[in-house]
Amino acid sequence: MSSAAVAELGAGFTLAHAPAPARPQPLLTRWAARVDPGNVLPEYPRPQMVRLRWQNLNGTWEIALLDRSADSVPTGQVLPERILVPFPVESVLSGVGRHAPHLVYRRTFAAPELGDGERLLLHFGAVDWRARVWMNGRLLTEHTGGFDAFTVDVTDALQAGEQELVVAVDDPTDGFGQPRGKQSTRPHPIFYTPVSGIWQTVWLEPVPAASIASLRMTPDVAGEALVLTVRGRGAEGGAVEAVARAEGREVGRARGTVGSEMRVPVPAPRLWGPDDPFLYDLRVTLLDGGREVDAVDSYFGMRTVGLARDERGFTRVALNGEPWFHVGPLDQGWWPDGLYTAPTDEALRFDVEQTRALGFGFTRKHIKVEPARWYHHADRLGLPVWQDMPCGWNDTPEARGHFARELAAMMDGLHNHPSVIVWVPFNEKWGQWSDEGTR
Repeated sequence: MSSAAVAELGAGFTLAHAPAPARPQPLLTRWAARVDPGNVLPEYPRPQMVRLRWQNLNGTWEIALLDRSADSVPTGQVLPERILVPFPVESVLSGVGRHAPHLVYRRTFAAPELGDGERLLLHFGAVDWRARVWMNGRLLTEHTGGFDAFTVDVTDALQAGEQELVVAVDDPTDGFGQPRGKQSTRPHPIFYTPVSGIWQTVWLEPVPAASIASLRMTPDVAGEALVLTVRGRGAEGGAVEAVARAEGREVGRARGTVGSEMRVPVPAPRLWGPDDPFLYDLRVTLLDGGREVDAVDSYFGMRTVGLARDERGFTRVALNGEPWFHVGPLDQGWWPDGLYTAPTDEALRFDVEQTRALGFGFTRKHIKVEPARWYHHADRLGLPVWQDMPCGWNDTPEARGHFARELAAMMDGLHNHPSVIVWVPFNEKWGQWSDEGTR
């Protein structure tokens, strides 16, 4: 690396003393050749809350690999290397292929034109592990947690012309008891290469000043209804309307208010399951005096999960009241070329399709959380999922606090997917603790 490149980082930055670039990884999937640097993972990343206007920020970014956490942001400074976002820095698809505990990303972009009163949201699918986000030199947010999505309103930081986005990431991996699954800085048989930094899609979305922030959907099969809570952004107490459809035909409609539970009728529900993974369409609209302010398209499945006795009297996990034989793989979701990140959406879907084709009755997503599109494929193809929480060693009160917060965030983020039927908080008691501490 040239001395000029080092100088460009400015005061407070020390480049990581990295070894020579690693030899290319020997395994590439057949989808690696289909990765287009100018159009990386172009699919809308959030299938259960869709708006038509959005801008993908995946692609080539600048990056610096550092020995220590960035004390200041390198505003206006070109960083020394290039990375293909959202592939983890350690992956071959990233174009970097080596690890550092501290990273700084930078890119510029043209912001979409905003209408009167509109806001611009910046979404991150996942960043491992602690991220700080600056827009045009202004620190906007900090987020800790490597597996859950987060969003920041960047409107007030926009400037005329080109926008500058900088993301600083700190990832101790196994230097701290954080949730990390099978990541290790010393990979060996059942522990794998670390995954640091941005590893899911980064994207922009214009929204009205009052908008829908999220949906929480819970099927009530016995009550023939979908229990729905609409969370808002700048829309507290606003009126909302939800319309459910089956194959284009309206089956239920309800009105309520932002933040309050409402019930959308689903008469004689068609149940979601592996043999018939039926999904209802849902449109949710935020209203102001009968006028549409914001709207999102979604979907849901009607199903029950519980316990039941089989013909021999053994208690089994039951899907829709019937014992379901759970035989399936520990699906670890690692890719030889992208590590945590599949090369393409086609590749992501392939894993779900092949699990079904091989005759498995479920899959256990093993100490990893996938992008929302993976669960969308599981929903659509009828693959029940046992969802693990990525392990943390939880050897300090601080680590246990992070684990509990990230577990709650994971469960909230995946709550709406009908495919997720079992939560697994601890894998083989890794990191399990009592009131007295870790055991």
